[in-house]
Amino acid sequence: MNEMVPMNNYAPLPAVTGCGVSGSGTHSLSRTAKAAIIVRFLLNEGAELPLEDLPDDLQIRLTRQMGEMRTIDRDTVMAVVEEFANEVHQVGLHFPTGISGALDVLDGTISPHTAARLRKEAGVRQYGDPWGRLRELGAEKLLPVFENESVEIAAVMLSKLPVGLAADILGRLPGPRARRITYAVSLTNAVTPDAVDRIGLSLASQLDSQPKRAFDLDPVERVGAILNSSTSLTRTDVLTGLDETDEGFANAVRKAIFTFGNIPTRIAPRDIPRILREVEQTALVIALAGAPTLGYEETKTYILDNMSGRMADQLREEIDEKGKIKPADAEDAMAEIVTAIRDMEQAGNLILLVDENEEG
Repeated sequence: MNEMVPMNNYAPLPAVTGCGVSGSGTHSLSRTAKAAIIVRFLLNEGAELPLEDLPDDLQIRLTRQMGEMRTIDRDTVMAVVEEFANEVHQVGLHFPTGISGALDVLDGTISPHTAARLRKEAGVRQYGDPWGRLRELGAEKLLPVFENESVEIAAVMLSKLPVGLAADILGRLPGPRARRITYAVSLTNAVTPDAVDRIGLSLASQLDSQPKRAFDLDPVERVGAILNSSTSLTRTDVLTGLDETDEGFANAVRKAIFTFGNIPTRIAPRDIPRILREVEQTALVIALAGAPTLGYEETKTYILDNMSGRMADQLREEIDEKGKIKPADAEDAMAEIVTAIRDMEQAGNLILLVDENEEG
């Protein structure tokens, strides 16, 4: 409603009270009265009007005006609607009211730092409903707040989140912590709406004030992706060096790495045929032919055992015809197969199994 300039023009003028209005002329009506007629008309037509976006004083004046009016004849209603429609038609461009509206329009086009500075200088709150913003963040980003904030704050958060999201977060917390927060929910009856709003604003601001990350992936995933595409010699050398520098980081990287040798433990037998359909036949033959030389005999056997017998026999013949394969050529072919697997996983078309040896 605050985006409709003519309605704003109606609302600020003093109201004219009365029990009823008749006659097709609108000159006897104040703009507040006309605004009340338009609002009532649109609500009758089933329109959803965001009246809460209007300043408080305009909401109050509009409500009082509607409370003082009784009946309006049809001709007067149509005259007010026509006048309003004409004013809307004349509007060519509408700018938002105040710095808050301007910042909303420019959201995403100016830097977060500049937006925060302007809001602070103008004394404008950053969020209309901070809890709406918090609900969008999801369990992964909200979990640290539940782990680090006081149980009282966590209890308020738990009460304000959708049931499904709250249950998800609660299930991820250690048992004692989850029980303390759940009990604290029983103590929130006396919390005022203003307090809940302040808590929401503080949490939303805290979560949004975290610096932007330069990289989409965390360090473990980035190093793992690089080593996935490296030769086995380079991979072994780097991991050995990481073991000496930071054994914990090295172990985390090992879990993030998926190589040709991981296929027997990370790929379900039923998925082998689907994966092979994404790989060039030539690359598959070279990879399997060079597998024993590079220590991947188990992977070769696993792949051949989990495809149709006719196709396996055909591949064995082609492998025999290839003879000895250069290790570099074999590794390149294996990398193609691993890339196909990773692409399928990222697209949601494949779920990797958890290697029991890597758990914990």
